[in-house]
Amino acid sequence: MVLGLPTGRTPVPLYAELARLYAAGDVDFSQASTFNLDEFVGLSADDPRSYRAFMERQLFGRVNLHPRRIHFLNGLAPDTAVECTRYERQIARAGGLDLLILGLGVNGHIGFNEPGATLVAHTHKTVLTRGTRRANAGLFGGRLRDVPGHAVSMGMATILRARRIVLLATGRNKATAVRRLVEERITTRVPASFLQLHPSVEVWVDQNAAAKLSDAAK
Repeated sequence: MVLGLPTGRTPVPLYAELARLYAAGDVDFSQASTFNLDEFVGLSADDPRSYRAFMERQLFGRVNLHPRRIHFLNGLAPDTAVECTRYERQIARAGGLDLLILGLGVNGHIGFNEPGATLVAHTHKTVLTRGTRRANAGLFGGRLRDVPGHAVSMGMATILRARRIVLLATGRNKATAVRRLVEERITTRVPASFLQLHPSVEVWVDQNAAAKLSDAAK
């Protein structure tokens, strides 16, 4: 299986459960491959604040994924455009993403595809909004000024080419974004709303994140 994986607080319990299942002998990652959604520009893979290091702590170091099957964008690449093209080609050589797990930003972003007048189709360098940087400040000791202003991220077309997508959202602060994703029109101002175009998407929410959904959506 080729997995697309997110970082952030929301998937941490999922990764803990996968590690538990592996320890119990109920799941095997030896033939799996992974591609993570995004990485900060300017951080090395071994920087403890990087998403690569986050994934090592939360999942990679706790299961039997082969290092050569773990794929990540290089935040220190001298040419981000070349790096993004390389990543797209790696995904294609792997046969595409079988299952992509997504988180959901408070502003409706997925990956680091931020709301705007337009969205970028393929893996690209992007400017992070202040809200997104604030949401990531925990990795940087709570210091917003230390959070990088740019990241590299899978684009919307890259995401929508995954064969199956599962989006996770928890907490009342995600309730508006969940409602806009599920019930409102597709718009570049809510990048997650483009998931409405995908033929195989599941949205998993807790009660708080579902608080603003209509009864029909629930």
